[in-house]
Amino acid sequence: MDKIRRMLLENKAWAQSKVDVDKEYFSKMAEDQKPQYLWIGCSDSRVPPSEITNSNPGQMFVHRNIANLVVHTDLNFLSVLQYAVKNLKVPHLIVCGHYNCGGVQAALSNKSLGLINNWVRNIKDTYLAHKVDVDSKQSEMERVNRLVELNVIEQVKNLSHTSIVQRAWLEGNYPIIHGWVYDLKTGLLKQLITLDSNTELDAVFKYDFSE
Repeated sequence: MDKIRRMLLENKAWAQSKVDVDKEYFSKMAEDQKPQYLWIGCSDSRVPPSEITNSNPGQMFVHRNIANLVVHTDLNFLSVLQYAVKNLKVPHLIVCGHYNCGGVQAALSNKSLGLINNWVRNIKDTYLAHKVDVDSKQSEMERVNRLVELNVIEQVKNLSHTSIVQRAWLEGNYPIIHGWVYDLKTGLLKQLITLDSNTELDAVFKYDFSE
């Protein structure tokens, strides 16, 4: 059977299974969304956010890119962030990386990968800032996985440095930012860092909203 045709048939079976349990399932789902989480994750096909957190549709607003980066010049990401925080008032932002990440591996390599070099450069900056720590690990996989963790922590900090998050902290004491890493070998999530409205930011990154 054609793979695409199979997917469409699987969709019909899934939709019917939902209606069999609750006839109003899709009419309720079509109402305005009120997600509790913004998931900022890696595009890796092995890390589906709803499945690994056992979340239902409507609970999670999602943005995914290579190596779960928070880039301050990425208008796609910033639009997602602003809508989630300002319009949907999502109370929790989750940056989730995963061990054995290909994007992080690329950042540890000097191999040219074409266009992706420009994206991976963001991870290389994190590597440079923590080079002694990362290079102290004995095996290549240990170095990759340590940089995975450091990258998540850095992206959480990047979130706290946005005016979008800082204004929400000032006006509503939300959101809480969480940094997690997913272990492909165990299926388990590990918490690395949490920031909230009480976090003291370096003055360099702190915005003044008084005007």
